Amino acid sequence: MTILLTGSSRGIGAAIQAALTDAGAAVIGHGTASGIAADFSDPAAPTALWHAALEQAGGAIDVLINNAGVFEASPLGDDDWTAQWERTMRINLTASAELCRLAVLHWQARGVGGRIVNIASRAAYRGDSPAHWHYAASKAGMVAMTKTIARGYAREGILAFAVCPGFTMTGMAEDYLASRGGDALLADIPLGKVAEPAEIASVARYCALEAPASMTGSVIDVNGASYVR
Repeated sequence: MTILLTGSSRGIGAAIQAALTDAGAAVIGHGTASGIAADFSDPAAPTALWHAALEQAGGAIDVLINNAGVFEASPLGDDDWTAQWERTMRINLTASAELCRLAVLHWQARGVGGRIVNIASRAAYRGDSPAHWHYAASKAGMVAMTKTIARGYAREGILAFAVCPGFTMTGMAEDYLASRGGDALLADIPLGKVAEPAEIASVARYCALEAPASMTGSVIDVNGASYVR
């Protein structure tokens, strides 16, 4: 089982890589510290990453996990608001879409099934702060894309799942919690704490390796009941 995992250098991505490796999977990481380097703000990067990973894998990738993303504030009054919107969409959504497309075409060409796991966000359903329109929109797009892939290719054995974490104790989350008042923000989470990366990783590992085929199209929430659907 060979898995391409984006954004594997730290946080949730590093935890996913550890969980998959412990389960015996061969993981090809993406990131300056953990695998193949590719800057997703560059439109050429996703295709270059895919081909480099495919070569490293010996011509066959079984699972794609899209985890790479940015969470950068862009208040409405910023002069570069549109540029920030386009940057976030490019990195969070378009790069993921391009990799999904390449994965589906790869499996179709080989006549085999495969799995896609997209790490989205609670923000896809609940929204986010006024400075993060772009982030919420990118993650909502990721969820819709996942459902579309699931519906379109299930008969070919190509399965797709989305995981929607709430706040997770990564470096990004710690900075955000501090900037939003810390304890006051935690009061909005009935569980009373943010998730650990290992918790998100356990769900991603399950989707990648064990989830039954009938679960394709599922969106799994991991947010301490801070948003329930």
